[in-house]
Amino acid sequence: MMLQHIVQLSRHAEWADTLLISALGAATPAPPAALREYAHVVGATETWLSRIQRRPARVAIWPSLSLPELAAFAPTMHEGYAAYLGTLTDADLEQPVAYVNSAGLRFTNTVVDILMHVALHGQYHRGKVNLLLRQAGAEPALVDFIAFQRGVPAARTP
Repeated sequence: MMLQHIVQLSRHAEWADTLLISALGAATPAPPAALREYAHVVGATETWLSRIQRRPARVAIWPSLSLPELAAFAPTMHEGYAAYLGTLTDADLEQPVAYVNSAGLRFTNTVVDILMHVALHGQYHRGKVNLLLRQAGAEPALVDFIAFQRGVPAARTP
C-alpha cells in the first residue's frame, strides 16, 4: 500500500515539474534565482536516486543548468524513478541505504524515508520557485497535489 502512495507522489512530481518548466519558459527571461532553485530540485532528486541505486549522480546537487538543459534532463530523471519504483515491493521500501551526503557525512536511511524526503523536498523547493516567479512578475505554476489528483487546475487568486 505504501508503495502505491510513493508511486503517486513520484507521478505528481513529474507532472509538477512539467508545469514548472512551462512557467519558467513563459517568464521572459526566467528569473535567475528561480532557475537556480529549480535546478536544485532536479539535482537533488537525481542525487537521491543515484544514492538508492548506488551509482554516481549524473548532475550536481546544485547544478548550473540552463532551462533547455533542465527541460531535457527532468524527463530522463523521472523515467529513472518510474523504472526503479516499478522494481519494488512494499517490503523493499524498508531496505537500508547507506550513503555519504554532500558534506561528507555517512548516513543510513530506509528507501521509504528517502523517497518521502524526495517528494517533500522537491515540493518545498517548487514552492520557492513559484514565489520567485511571482516576485519577478511572472505567473507561477499551480502544482498542488490535489489538483493533480483531481485532474483539474487549481484555483487562481484574482
